[in-house]
Amino acid sequence: MLKISPFHIAIPVHNLAECRVFYREVLQCEEGRSSDQWVDFNLFGHQLVIHYKPKTQNETLHHNPVDGHNVPVPHYGVVLPWDTFNIFSKELKKKEVRFIIEPYIRFEGQVGEQATMFFLDPAGNALEFKAFKDIGQLFAK
Repeated sequence: MLKISPFHIAIPVHNLAECRVFYREVLQCEEGRSSDQWVDFNLFGHQLVIHYKPKTQNETLHHNPVDGHNVPVPHYGVVLPWDTFNIFSKELKKKEVRFIIEPYIRFEGQVGEQATMFFLDPAGNALEFKAFKDIGQLFAK
């Protein structure tokens, strides 16, 4: 059994108000403390903070090939329980979230088999949510 401590991650957003709505309404994150420059959220028990940063002209995501897909780098997200992942992905589809990589099973039949999906927040930050039927596969080689 894994004992997990909450992580803390702070990410830049050039559109604080729009991202605040996205994380609160689309991802259903509970909002915590805030100021006119940042907002705390509970992202599946972890502390996510969106911080205002002016947009620059040359911001683009890099991509690496993984299992036949172009995975955006950098990205962040949460490893969810299998059933939670399935419910969450269905809710995102109902809300018409545009996926970079649609929910699918990666490494099917191999070590590390997992469900995964990727999409962007309104500031262009890439998110990945994944799940394992066998959480023991999380760090399997």
